[in-house]
Amino acid sequence: MAIKARVLAVVTRLIAVLLVPIAFCRAPGHARFLACQWALSLRFPAEDLGGLAPQTLTAFTQARAEAFWRDGQLIGLTSGYRDAAQQHRIFAAEVRRTGSVSAARRRVLPPQESSHVRGLALDVRPTEGARWLEQHGGRYGLYRVYDNEWWHFEYRTTEPVRLPHPDAAAWLSEHGAYGRCQFYGNEPWHG
Repeated sequence: MAIKARVLAVVTRLIAVLLVPIAFCRAPGHARFLACQWALSLRFPAEDLGGLAPQTLTAFTQARAEAFWRDGQLIGLTSGYRDAAQQHRIFAAEVRRTGSVSAARRRVLPPQESSHVRGLALDVRPTEGARWLEQHGGRYGLYRVYDNEWWHFEYRTTEPVRLPHPDAAAWLSEHGAYGRCQFYGNEPWHG
């Protein structure tokens, strides 16, 4: 599997290099960026960038272009924006799978709490791409926010406190685990 991933990465990079002259004709000042986006859309044909908040989309495409050209790292989007109905279906399925709402909330949040529904969350692949994004994504406002989800990143204007799982902020707030209010990304949370 590792060999297949390397071959696909090399082919994707070769395609991007071949697309640079065409991209130059279309956008002279942004040819490498555009060629990168085209090549990655061929490598990850099922990804859907639609519905992402504009700042999230800009941050993600800029970060993955840097990862691609500077470090040869491919970053694909597994899941980005989800409408409330889709998020509800995912949450309900996790409740059925785990047998409880509290267990499900450790991996999936209901629509009213999910950053995916607001277009601010990204689930990325492969693990090497997520590792790159964890190391360098802060320059673009993209942060890994949960210890138990290596693939999940969110756009934030300030670096958030890393939580153990998605339900941790709600749990800390409900149980008054700490008395002071901290800022978690763009929103206050009790922790």
